[in-house]
Amino acid sequence: MSVIYQRVALIGLGLIAGSMAHAIRRRGLAGEIVGTARSAETRAIAAEIGLCDRVVGTAAEAVAGADLVVLAVPVGAMESVAAEIGPHLAPDATLTDVGSVKRDVIQAIGPHLPANVHFVPGHPLAGTEHSGPRSGFAELFDNRYTLLTPVDGTDPAATERLRTLWEGCGAIVEEMDPDHHDLVLAVTSHTPHLIAYTMVGVADDLRRVTDSEVIKYSAAGFRDFTRIAASDPTMWRDVFLSNKDATLEILGRFTEELFALQRAIRTGDGDHLYDYFTRTRAIRRGIIEAGQDTDAPNFGRGTHRKEGAE
Repeated sequence: MSVIYQRVALIGLGLIAGSMAHAIRRRGLAGEIVGTARSAETRAIAAEIGLCDRVVGTAAEAVAGADLVVLAVPVGAMESVAAEIGPHLAPDATLTDVGSVKRDVIQAIGPHLPANVHFVPGHPLAGTEHSGPRSGFAELFDNRYTLLTPVDGTDPAATERLRTLWEGCGAIVEEMDPDHHDLVLAVTSHTPHLIAYTMVGVADDLRRVTDSEVIKYSAAGFRDFTRIAASDPTMWRDVFLSNKDATLEILGRFTEELFALQRAIRTGDGDHLYDYFTRTRAIRRGIIEAGQDTDAPNFGRGTHRKEGAE
């Protein structure tokens, strides 16, 4: 593919931004990649490994002259970063983000942007439990969905240009209403993460089960919970506080389902359990048929980088 953006500025240099840098380089999608991060240690590592063409000290410096700016910081930091970079954004630049919540991000960022900047919020549905500038890899987005939620008045050409970049990174791109995005992600990502954190916390609280037993005898279910629960705590704190209403709605429905299963177990209602598990098993088949996972046996050790964790 040819160059889509002359200069891409990555604000935040963790898993997603790092993987974007690798994926953009893989296909030659940008003339230059400039990066920055709040932590001096992160910037030093990024410079050491050559993650970007240039690593600079501030977000304002990073966005200067960039025709694409990507905010890859925790959702709770979006507003302060937007306020910092707003006056320094180039005319006709596109600003996007990779946050797991869209409505709150739009409300936080929008007021700080000049009228001549195109705002196209985005969310790549890909990740691992790893973080930091060394964690990225070019294949992260291959055959994974990226959702774009352009705001009212955004130039369709700017959205299409960003779509082309994400497709060049290997992603399947779809557009979605921001509020619907937040509800969908509450079902597919946010509430499952909260459940994983809870299950691992419960295991930690059960002093009848020693730490060594939990570690030694972890079957696939609990092991996958611990993988998800190892995700970045700052990011997930911000996600739950920013997508509060949708997460609480889905959590309420989950609680109702859990009570029904408790009752079935208590009363010995095997038919209810069997029918329920049969219906839910079909969801797994649908995920495999959609190409979002494989049915190959994998006991948590089959690949170096296992997909998951938002």
